Amino acid sequence: LCVWWELKALLRLPHTVVSIRKHPDFATTGQWNAVTEAGGKQTSHVFDAVMVCSGNFSEPSLPLQCFPGIERFRGQYFHSRQYKHPDVFQGKRVLVVGMGNSGVDIAVEASRVAAKVMISTTRGAWLLSRVFEHGYPWDMILNTRLMSLIKTNLPGPLSWWLLNYKVNRWFNHANYGLQPENSWLVREPVLNDDLPSYILTGRITIKPGVKEFKDNSVVFHNCPEEEPIDIVVFCTGYTVSFPFLEESVVRVENKHASLYKYVFPPQLQKPTLAVLGLIKPLGAIMPVAEMQARWVSRVFKGLCQLPPQAVMEKEVNEKKKNQIQWFGLTFDEVLKTEWLVYLDTLASFIGAKPSVLGLLCTDPRLALTIFFGPCSPYQYRLEGPGRWQGARQAILTQWDRVLKPTRTRVPAGSSSSFLSLLTVVGLLLLLAAVIFGFL
Repeated sequence: LCVWWELKALLRLPHTVVSIRKHPDFATTGQWNAVTEAGGKQTSHVFDAVMVCSGNFSEPSLPLQCFPGIERFRGQYFHSRQYKHPDVFQGKRVLVVGMGNSGVDIAVEASRVAAKVMISTTRGAWLLSRVFEHGYPWDMILNTRLMSLIKTNLPGPLSWWLLNYKVNRWFNHANYGLQPENSWLVREPVLNDDLPSYILTGRITIKPGVKEFKDNSVVFHNCPEEEPIDIVVFCTGYTVSFPFLEESVVRVENKHASLYKYVFPPQLQKPTLAVLGLIKPLGAIMPVAEMQARWVSRVFKGLCQLPPQAVMEKEVNEKKKNQIQWFGLTFDEVLKTEWLVYLDTLASFIGAKPSVLGLLCTDPRLALTIFFGPCSPYQYRLEGPGRWQGARQAILTQWDRVLKPTRTRVPAGSSSSFLSLLTVVGLLLLLAAVIFGFL
């Protein structure tokens, strides 16, 4: 109780965490000594458990040594984290280095006021529109149990060919200079509705990687001519860092934190410290962070047990090897994982994973909706701790809430043919999946 009230007092005031160290009797109690600072005054506290929720956007990565000539560039340059407002680009010639979500968003905003905007990318990217098939949000179409089943059970090249086919139905990425170098590898998709039209109208130009900077210009690989520029925005990502922790607590190797299920340091004697949100799932982060918190809280209470240290360390090492083969070597890539599979894994630890096969026998309508429809967080409130009586109804009516804000005018005789077709075909496909042993 004393720890709880002390924590509530901390949350009311802006505190900076200076350090978190193991309590002298950590092997017995699992407690932590925390030093915080507020108003120039440092205070010590003792906590039974710690959740580190600093995420993966706390320390910008700005590898200037990788850009020859940047030291003599006379213009302005900064990391994307410093960007606040597009007015800084008014009438300027702008280069955005990097093609993640931040880079594309900044380039689009800059192009509305700048004289010229270029995006430099060495590997390209798949671009998704937030408005996906039939006008529905992209994640409600792609993040389903059916799609996850396809991605995880079909041969890799075939499953990703299907995904590539889907993303190229919007526009041909090769024609816009966006086609990824290794399109069969999993890359974080970029979500932006404006970029294709801005490329088409000449407001943004896609360029290859930077070869070198000069006084007032840049030279790109395979492009002999110089491009004059005034401002460079480095959208080069972030690096993982825990300056308030001892290195032995969370081991960081090759810019990757060694954590069991991306959450628990496997070598701790007591599982009383967890890292939340240090992951880049191919889907929304909020349901993932919520599920991590549900699992962590039960581990802290002793209601869920972690495997032995050797088992956890073996899995962490194997996952590194697999992801290095599949995703690449960089920090941003290593943290990516299949969204729904990860959610199901954590949910199974706390008894909250829905049983589609069981529901098919007791509640076929709900089973079909769960399998073919979007995997919304309601699914993990059907059973287990934190069960919610309204979860079933929320799942069955989620499409109504999606369409309500947009269907402000309903033509006479209109109906949702897509959802009707989904219902008709759904049972046959689900039964086929059961027969082939996928569930």
